[in-house]
Amino acid sequence: MSAVSQTHALRQLVETDATWRLLRADNAPVIAALLNEHLGGENRRLPAEELYERVDHELDSLRAHGLDLPQSGQGYCAEWRKSGFLTRRPAEEARGETFELAPGALAAIRILEQLEAPRQTVTESRLASIGVQLGQLAIETDPDATRRLEQLHAQRDRLDAQIDRINAGELDTLDPARALERVRDILAQAEEIPSDFARVRAEFENLNRDLRARIVESDDSQRSVLDEVFRGVDLIAQSDEGRSFAGFSALVLDPAVGAAFDDDIARVLDRDFTAELSPGQRRYLRRFIGTLKDHSGEIHEVITTFARGLRRYVQSQDYQRDRVLRGLLRSALAAGVEASTQIKPYQPTTLRLDLSAVALGSIGGIRLHDPADLDATAPITVHEQGVADLEALRALARETEIDFAELITNVNAVLAETPHCTVGEVLERHPASQGVASVVGLLTLAANQGIALDGTETVRWHGADHSPRVADIPIHRFTGRLL
Repeated sequence: MSAVSQTHALRQLVETDATWRLLRADNAPVIAALLNEHLGGENRRLPAEELYERVDHELDSLRAHGLDLPQSGQGYCAEWRKSGFLTRRPAEEARGETFELAPGALAAIRILEQLEAPRQTVTESRLASIGVQLGQLAIETDPDATRRLEQLHAQRDRLDAQIDRINAGELDTLDPARALERVRDILAQAEEIPSDFARVRAEFENLNRDLRARIVESDDSQRSVLDEVFRGVDLIAQSDEGRSFAGFSALVLDPAVGAAFDDDIARVLDRDFTAELSPGQRRYLRRFIGTLKDHSGEIHEVITTFARGLRRYVQSQDYQRDRVLRGLLRSALAAGVEASTQIKPYQPTTLRLDLSAVALGSIGGIRLHDPADLDATAPITVHEQGVADLEALRALARETEIDFAELITNVNAVLAETPHCTVGEVLERHPASQGVASVVGLLTLAANQGIALDGTETVRWHGADHSPRVADIPIHRFTGRLL
């Protein structure tokens, strides 16, 4: 690759790669420190609210040391998610969301850790490890049976010679300094595995999106993806990434391998030279196999979820709807390109598009329920049971109903003195004891048993407040005794 093409490739990487973006960020030390502290250790996934709270607490301490950090923890987490430093996923055990480090952020943090505490680039343990792996690879890939047998016999002779020396009492143990060097080299390789898991998960997510895009974009002449999905082939598990991970997972989940690994770790940690390791490093080694199994199970669940979702996406015919939508979008884009030669982008249109919206309001306007508001603070009044008073009941009835019996008696008393009378004449001789209710009652009796005449008359009475009242009403005449 020439310098020019490499320059262009690296420029594009600077703009798109999250690792480089974090290293070039203005607050790169703050971002790396916060993310590594709360998501780079044993707990690599946190609920969103818990992470917000932790970051807010750390921000207060950083501001006290003079750093300008104006946003809140939630604001910074949202910004880091958009930049590709954090991955947000729905919580599996409860409602809500969780955050974990994205592969780019993990790689950037590892680079910064190596710069802060550089490891020796050339060590005996690393060279020995490479030599052992290279020799094993040469034996296992040699197609010549004769040479392969020679190599295996030589390897056996070296082991036999070592056994003879041990039987003869020549037991040489590794120097503590060299042993510590090898342990740290093993730790350096082990610490890269979480980044590998994050990359594997990201690759599966990209593969899932790519397969869905191929399903939507494939036409009738390119139905290989659809046909394989309908036949029940899990394209994700059968991919190169899926097969590679399946081999790794089978090794991790092998009980014999796991037991031997745990036994070797326990014996190494019992040696005196491991006292130079930090408590975190020792704990990391003890939990290494368990951590690998947890991550492996999580990736298996991801593969299963993606494969089921892909099959359901095809079998439910949802891809047909997406194809139609894709066609409409392409037609709209093509029409827009064609119209762009004649219509300016800023030219007003007569099109009105009504969009659904949610009414917004301040949370401060919500009144919280206060159970104390329902507490009865006034003393309870106890009414003793007694005998009902007839006069009191009559008074209560007169307050709610018109006393027609009294009105009929008043009308008949007036008619006993004169052959006929009006409502006004009755009220002049017998004032309205119930106020306006007496006037209404007399009008009702006159309408039912009297005669309506032309004209009006003025009637007077006193209201409940003892104030005089006056009204003009139609003339009604009583001509006979009321029943």
